[in-house]
Amino acid sequence: MTNVNDVAAYITQHFDSPISTMKLQKLTYFSQGWALAVLGKPLFADDFEAWANGPVVYSLFDNHRGQFTVDAWKWGNASELNHSERRVIDAVLRNYGALSGAQLSEMTHRKGTPWFAARARAGVGPRQRAQEPVSKEDMKKFFGDEIGRARRSS
Repeated sequence: MTNVNDVAAYITQHFDSPISTMKLQKLTYFSQGWALAVLGKPLFADDFEAWANGPVVYSLFDNHRGQFTVDAWKWGNASELNHSERRVIDAVLRNYGALSGAQLSEMTHRKGTPWFAARARAGVGPRQRAQEPVSKEDMKKFFGDEIGRARRSS
């Protein structure tokens, strides 16, 4: 299995200029969700935590701590991803890559999202800190439903 840093390395190499660390976290989140829904398995083992600003993988955060933007990801190896995993991430980048980190974060905060459910389980308010894991099962169901709706409407 690949790790979160391999996914981050793959994502960052698809942009011609630096992206915000928030955008990197959220594109990694969407990639994990799509992989769970489409491939039936996660891209990486790490859990996302339901932080106030949206879902965050702590180990990824720890690598970009103190940075606002990144242009390359030296902690991972994009070539570790197999063909199916790259196709899923490519689809995520086509659908969400043009959005800002703030726009992606807003999408994760909607009622009914896995992040929202994790925050509710933790019993925290909008700005309160939480490290509650975002359930991979919730992500699989949510993104499966989202992809299904998108297919039916096109």
